[in-house]
Amino acid sequence: MFELADVEAAARKKAHGEKPNLVYPLAVEAVKRIDTLFDIERAINGLSPAQRHVVRQERSAPLVTELERWMIETRDKLSRGHDLTKAFNYMLRHWSSFTRFLDDGRICLSNNAAERALRGIGKSWPFCGSDRGGQRAAILYSLIVSAKMNDIDPQAWLADVLARLPAYPAHRIDDLLPWN
Repeated sequence: MFELADVEAAARKKAHGEKPNLVYPLAVEAVKRIDTLFDIERAINGLSPAQRHVVRQERSAPLVTELERWMIETRDKLSRGHDLTKAFNYMLRHWSSFTRFLDDGRICLSNNAAERALRGIGKSWPFCGSDRGGQRAAILYSLIVSAKMNDIDPQAWLADVLARLPAYPAHRIDDLLPWN
């Protein structure tokens, strides 16, 4: 959807003599509505998860409800093959994942921080040896980056967890995660 609202990219292409991407006013409207949610997130950055949850319920939840209603109404007025219809359908199919941040103050609206933290790791995938090795590496990378994001020394945390894991009750395994 963001590509369909990227006025700057279209202008750059046009300035370079290339055919610009189409920019749809309805996509711009959708992005503005989503940007309002990000504005709220920036304002509550640094608050406790409980405080973020309260603000999200008061300010973000009504906006999310209105965004969903608007997207459905707008999509229903477009043809099935329209690029915006496809973008709206994609987002609506993933709505429960998108709105999960509303119910848990620990969850970020965006995964940008995680993606930035993992950016350099992408070059390592060819050396994992197999799909299964890649999956294991992804799990380890996620744990290491999570520890770093929680200001925990990953090596010390991992050594501690591995030492405690064999005798640790399985039903309390979440207690060992870096954010706990």
